[in-house]
Amino acid sequence: MTTRDTADHRPLDRSDARTLVLSALGGALEFYDFVIFVYFAKVLGHLFFPPGTSDFVAQLQGFGIFAVGYLARPLGGIVMAHFGDRIGRKRMFTLSVFLMAMPTLLIGALPTYASLGVLAPVLLTLLRVVQGIAIGGEIPGAWVFVAEHVPPRRIGMACASLTSGLTLGILIGSLVSAGLSAHLSEAAMLDHGWRIAFVIGGVFGFFAVYLRRWLSETPVFARMRERRELTAELPAWVVVRDHLPGVLLSMVVTWVLTAAIVVVILMTPTLMQTTFHVDPARAFTAGSVAALALCLGCFAGGLLVDAAGRAIAMLVGSLGLAASTYALYLDLRAGAAHLDALYALAGGFAGVAGVVPAILVSTFPPSIRFSGISLSYNVAYAICGAATPVVVGWLATGQGGLGPAHYVGLVSLVGVGSAIYMMVSRRPVYGR
Repeated sequence: MTTRDTADHRPLDRSDARTLVLSALGGALEFYDFVIFVYFAKVLGHLFFPPGTSDFVAQLQGFGIFAVGYLARPLGGIVMAHFGDRIGRKRMFTLSVFLMAMPTLLIGALPTYASLGVLAPVLLTLLRVVQGIAIGGEIPGAWVFVAEHVPPRRIGMACASLTSGLTLGILIGSLVSAGLSAHLSEAAMLDHGWRIAFVIGGVFGFFAVYLRRWLSETPVFARMRERRELTAELPAWVVVRDHLPGVLLSMVVTWVLTAAIVVVILMTPTLMQTTFHVDPARAFTAGSVAALALCLGCFAGGLLVDAAGRAIAMLVGSLGLAASTYALYLDLRAGAAHLDALYALAGGFAGVAGVVPAILVSTFPPSIRFSGISLSYNVAYAICGAATPVVVGWLATGQGGLGPAHYVGLVSLVGVGSAIYMMVSRRPVYGR
């Protein structure tokens, strides 16, 4: 057995564990910065646009600026991935978290429409664009970083633990939102409460920058650099030219991830209030339970990948996501008698998001892996993530409030189709 074979079959060691913990914690703090915006979408819609708008219009305006961050993701992702494939994973991994922390802190100090007029939403949108650029490089880079540190037979668990860390950022955001809603009046929230959440996020982000100083370059990239195996061509061009089927598969499974995260986890607490008239404190508390279940579900999804394979894990996750989301929304329509239990179940099956990175990592060879994942994931997220808040917000006004569940059900069928494709196709599966 060669030295490389021995390394590939070794168990997880203390160095791997430290890399996973530090990467996941840093990702959690950064992802909090990105998603805290959606929890205050209605508040920001009232504060940064002309006064006198209805709650529904204010919510759509807030969701619209939230969606702008998704449109900016491909730009940041492709540029950072290019340098990640050429000069190293770690440098981009650290830069992305810095680019997230700075605008989050600035949003917390930004004057509102009452002070700046039309310039206020313009500045808010520009800061959201910078956040989108940062997260576009962060998530693909994080998946590549942890996958290239661990043994190949633990890639599912490694990527899922990182994804669980990212979703922990959602849980932190949900807890902060719930705490502020429980202890501040509506007037206080509009006056200064929302700023507290963003200032906390800025501090979190700079702490994440500090944490990443302790990480080392991935062994896979170090080996490619030593052997001069880095591609001399533009990595993104090689991806499009030679790996188009992999790009399409990656985009499809990313669509499933967006439905799980954006609709089930991020939008549902707000939709509970505006569509089903659930008390804000109860909605945010239930959202916190669902976010915790999501963390656990992501990790379980990664373990299932390592045990049964990517296709089976995707199939189980997609079917569970559809069924649990319908159960949740039917209960909301009937009066939300079982809200906490059903939202926790839906949050757990939203853990199909933990299956997706293992599919993406194994779809592209190491020399262009960062660019391949970043291009397909970010373009898909830009399209689906930007359209989803607006489309689902509109769907929530009809079908007795079941529109969001219908959307998730449709996308889940796409996930089932991708699982069947992986079962029957003979596409190459790339390791380290």
